[in-house]
Amino acid sequence: MNNTRVKICGITRLQDAQAAVAAGADALGFVFYEPSPRYVEPATAADIIAQLPPFVTTTALFVNETAENVSAVAELTQIDLLQFHGDESPEYCSQFSRPYFKALRMSPGLDVNAETKRYSSAKAILLDAYRAGVPGGTGEAFDWDRIPADLDKPLILAGGLDQENVHQAITQVRPFAVDVSGGVEKSKGLKDRSKITLFMKEVARAN
Repeated sequence: MNNTRVKICGITRLQDAQAAVAAGADALGFVFYEPSPRYVEPATAADIIAQLPPFVTTTALFVNETAENVSAVAELTQIDLLQFHGDESPEYCSQFSRPYFKALRMSPGLDVNAETKRYSSAKAILLDAYRAGVPGGTGEAFDWDRIPADLDKPLILAGGLDQENVHQAITQVRPFAVDVSGGVEKSKGLKDRSKITLFMKEVARAN
């Protein structure tokens, strides 16, 4: 079994990005959704990304954004990967010159396999907790037993992960990657270096 990779999302400051990289994170996420408490100005994100070492994948999170804005942010930041967290269609997601993955919120009755087939152009599928009217970042976990065993895309597991439950999540689900934001914060948008270190230790233990 391959080692589960880690994406730390909601980066707003250079020191948080550096702490995540130093702890061994594979990817960093930047939220370009203005209502989010973890929103970061594209120019700030571009400045942080310009100072990162190689082999760290940078990801831009959007929610029902205009195609013009997605293109403009991707161009300014030179981001590696796009993450769509809203109601974007497969056609919309695949129109940009960057690979993407699609987030699915585990609403009651969601057919994960059917949705994964719809987004056949995606590099991966991210599964997140569902709360009506909130497009992610709820800090809540969902029932991992609902995840199909035979997904035909790499699975990124999100939703309420922290150092207390990530070992269990990885051993039970065996996802390609885990995605954490609130679970390694001292307050919304500000990361906690010690929480990042503990989280990464638990991932290593599970791997």
